[in-house]
Amino acid sequence: MTLPVTIDRMKTFYIETFGCQMNAHDSEKVVGTLLQQGYERVESPEQAQLVLYNTCSIRDKAEQKVFSRLQQFKRGAGKDKLFGVLGCVAQQEGERIFDRAPHVNLVAGSASYTKLPEMLVQLETGNRRVTGLDLDTGETFDTPFTRRDNPHRAYITIIEGCDKACAYCVVPFTRGPERSRTSESVMREAKSLTELGYTEIQLLGQNVNSYRDPSPHAWDFAKLLANAGAIPGIRRVRFTTSHPRDFVKSIVDAIDENPALCNHVHLPVQSGSTSVLSRMQRLYSRDEYMRRIEWMKNARRDIAITTDIIVGFPGETEADFHQTMQLAEEIEYDSMFIFKYSKRPNTSALQLEDQIPEDEKTRRLMLLQERQRAIQMRRNGRYVGKTEEVHVEGYNVATGQWIGRTSQNKTLNFSDAALPAPREAETLGGKYTNVLVTRSGPNSLAGERAREVYVQ
Repeated sequence: MTLPVTIDRMKTFYIETFGCQMNAHDSEKVVGTLLQQGYERVESPEQAQLVLYNTCSIRDKAEQKVFSRLQQFKRGAGKDKLFGVLGCVAQQEGERIFDRAPHVNLVAGSASYTKLPEMLVQLETGNRRVTGLDLDTGETFDTPFTRRDNPHRAYITIIEGCDKACAYCVVPFTRGPERSRTSESVMREAKSLTELGYTEIQLLGQNVNSYRDPSPHAWDFAKLLANAGAIPGIRRVRFTTSHPRDFVKSIVDAIDENPALCNHVHLPVQSGSTSVLSRMQRLYSRDEYMRRIEWMKNARRDIAITTDIIVGFPGETEADFHQTMQLAEEIEYDSMFIFKYSKRPNTSALQLEDQIPEDEKTRRLMLLQERQRAIQMRRNGRYVGKTEEVHVEGYNVATGQWIGRTSQNKTLNFSDAALPAPREAETLGGKYTNVLVTRSGPNSLAGERAREVYVQ
């Protein structure tokens, strides 16, 4: 018989996060809740009595990483160590995780995190199989105990879940339907962040621009953006991820009108072929997507555009793939996240015929990566000789450079002979300064801190 774990021996925890910014922010909330409950965070799973994996199931590879981690610590399971699987894989697999990894003690989806204190009590009193798998559609996960890991940029979840039914995507099954926070609660959180010294916030949602204020104010996403950008003390507002179906011109207008709104939009296209988009159930055509690109290309500000693309979706012909390659050239994305289609449980794409062989998916991925690398070389080359404002994020001792990010979300590494010591990073970290771009590569820019600068 397994003896209960005493509370004292459970008060250390380790958490590892897989996936997107939504997962990263969810982990911040989980950490905040654990600290509030008297737990202490440690730096390695070996040190922890409670080991948590906050998971992503968008791609099969990400899911397999989680079970690989669990397998590594299978021998370490027992009365002195507890394991929990959180997030999308937890919601997707449910109690089957206990069969696949019997040493797991907690399985909880993101919609159940508000009940985390109660689940911890169950673990502390010796319950070895605790679950939190209800998709509570009436609330978002909002906690005052968030422990923010990034000292310079703060995330704010404004909408959770998804009402779309993309043929390849598990999000509606793992996150539930869309539910938005009130504009008042979002603005209150944003203002409180300025009091903590944050000057940059990022609004998050699976479909962030599908935001609909449930309060009598009835703000849409563009209205929320405009008001967030007007908060005193806020220098930059970012947002991700947008769905093209709900991306409207008023969002571009808001970016044009308020310099605090970063001139960067991540707008996943997934394919350049209308035929493939139809099979994906993406709810827009290539022409409709291009209309949104045209709004951004015609904006007064130079808006950086990034995207996601899936290659090898069932039935994707060589002609379909060629249309995606053409789209990349026509739009000239500033960066692109490219994935090979992978089968996901509960999705309608499982029923589609004409599955693409794995080696063909790999070929297409490599061709698109090569094309996009050349595009990014050209795009980034335009910045050489220009002066850009960067938000300083830290200092790289190995390279002797500061790390900054432009409003367009481009990494800009820079140096300054007048401030050579690493300790100066403590002075510049979180501040804004001007940098003259002197070099460019496919993934980043490099430069020198401008002689006449301001730091705020």
